[in-house]
Amino acid sequence: MALAEPLDPAGFPVPFSVLLPVYRADTPERLRRAVESNTVEQTRPPAEVLIVQDGPVAASLDREIHRLEAESPVPVRVLRLACNQGLAHALDAALPRCAHDVVARADADDVAYPRRFELQLPLVEDGADLVGASMHEIGDDESRPVALRTAPVGAERIAAVSRRRNPISHPTVVLRRSAVHAVGGYEDVPMAEDYWLWARMLHAGADVRNVAEPLVGYRISAGSYERRGGYRVLRAELGLQARLRSLGHVGFLQWATNVMVRGGYRFVPLRVRETAYRLMVGPRNG
Repeated sequence: MALAEPLDPAGFPVPFSVLLPVYRADTPERLRRAVESNTVEQTRPPAEVLIVQDGPVAASLDREIHRLEAESPVPVRVLRLACNQGLAHALDAALPRCAHDVVARADADDVAYPRRFELQLPLVEDGADLVGASMHEIGDDESRPVALRTAPVGAERIAAVSRRRNPISHPTVVLRRSAVHAVGGYEDVPMAEDYWLWARMLHAGADVRNVAEPLVGYRISAGSYERRGGYRVLRAELGLQARLRSLGHVGFLQWATNVMVRGGYRFVPLRVRETAYRLMVGPRNG
């Protein structure tokens, strides 16, 4: 099933939107940096940024959102949701409001590298429905990446990896809104709304690709690996695996392997959990 549609019959570069969710835990400084890195610093800038504000935010963050709305050289529009309902709801509410079918995701505390869209948009123009990329993990100093998350490249490799883990890093994605809507959009799947969407797109025959080069600096905090463990995460994992099996994306043996490996991963010591994750997605620097 081919989900791609002709983008621009005249052959001109396709305009695109950046969709950026923000909520109460974000900070004005990092939001400003995220918007700048995804707009004026890009060698191929977007036509607009749509900020979706997921519920009330602090006064300082609200002022920054209004400032961006009024002053950004690349037009910024804001969709304000009355209450916080989570990332999946915010993205599903905002995606139809984007002015263009091609939409790039960005997060309010990450940094896009200058050639991100220059490298990703040609793949969408070539017919891809979803394009991700490798990304660096960064801390407060964005100039010193602490690790690399390597993206699988090639249709066969992406499909194979998708049966074991998420093959696409959400903060790096450029997608066709029409392809997302064709499979029902984002759904509220705890801690895995993106993985579940990519699996449904792959199952429907979408053209899914990755750029090998890291194109985003993804901020991590001291508690990142602690949050990957515990009973709450295990319940979410089991729910996701049940969905993947019901979809037919994984068979019984792969489902059983995932439940044992990914479920057991939630209860190993923190150092072991981090080491296992590093072996899976890429090396830590230093």
